[in-house]
Amino acid sequence: MNETRRAILERIAEGPVSGPDLADELEISRAAVWKHIEGLRDAEFEIESGSSGYELVSADAYNGPAIEYELEAPFSVEYHDSVANTNELARERAVDGATNLAVLADEQTGGRGRLEREWSSPPGGVWVSLVTRPAIAPSQAPLYTLAAAVSATRVAREAGVDARIKWPNDVVIPEGEDGDYRKLAGVLTEMEGETDRIEWLVVGIGINANVDADVLPEEATSVREEAGDVDRRRFVQRLIEEFDRLRGTVDEIVPAWRELTLTLGQRVRVDRPAGEVVGEAVNVTESGALVVETEDGRETVSAGDCEHLRPV
Repeated sequence: MNETRRAILERIAEGPVSGPDLADELEISRAAVWKHIEGLRDAEFEIESGSSGYELVSADAYNGPAIEYELEAPFSVEYHDSVANTNELARERAVDGATNLAVLADEQTGGRGRLEREWSSPPGGVWVSLVTRPAIAPSQAPLYTLAAAVSATRVAREAGVDARIKWPNDVVIPEGEDGDYRKLAGVLTEMEGETDRIEWLVVGIGINANVDADVLPEEATSVREEAGDVDRRRFVQRLIEEFDRLRGTVDEIVPAWRELTLTLGQRVRVDRPAGEVVGEAVNVTESGALVVETEDGRETVSAGDCEHLRPV
């Protein structure tokens, strides 16, 4: 958001202030003040103008400027009503040099998850891809996937949903005592780099927020279904803020993941190119790999498609 507009918003949020006073305080013309006010109104900020001046009444819109306003994280927001896929667009922005950018859409028409699976992304959900350029080794990139899963889980829990994490990056709602679940959110991380450095990293997060369950796959659920609608503007802000905090304290990511997981202690099957691994999930390493106790001993799995199995 333009810094002058941000300054105007912060000032009129405190109470009515006249155009001439704004012009004097910001050292711009009265005409410029009026243009900025109209621009903010075009961005769906509700601003009243009366005898005492301009006053911000509401900033509840779901768009880029409204989400950037009061966002306590150094991200700019690029919002679209509908796109094919936010990760694809975020990759383009990353190649062009962007960083600390959130590409957000109300709807994705070509959403996808891991292994190129289709991801239903109707209006009302939270479909966002975060562009970053972390100063970490490529081997640590999975930590950003775990950080996104932790962030999504914490924000969903703040909304009243009993969210947990299925290794490595699915946010789920437990059902019963046997490890069954319904999927609430997913994370897809992509990156470009070299052996010893990351050029850019895109973390895509898809959350079924204010979405009716009947438009989702049978195995999925939504925040609306579990706890009612949320203020998506604040929900996204909290998601970005929590991710930003975790990327600055990477030592906290794995302990937080362990605390929120549904997978540890479950009997699992992990499909991977080298063959499947079946056993009890007993730990996750500091790099995010899953440790499975099999009949032949412990095996560490760094990537794969994990399925919870019923106890023997």
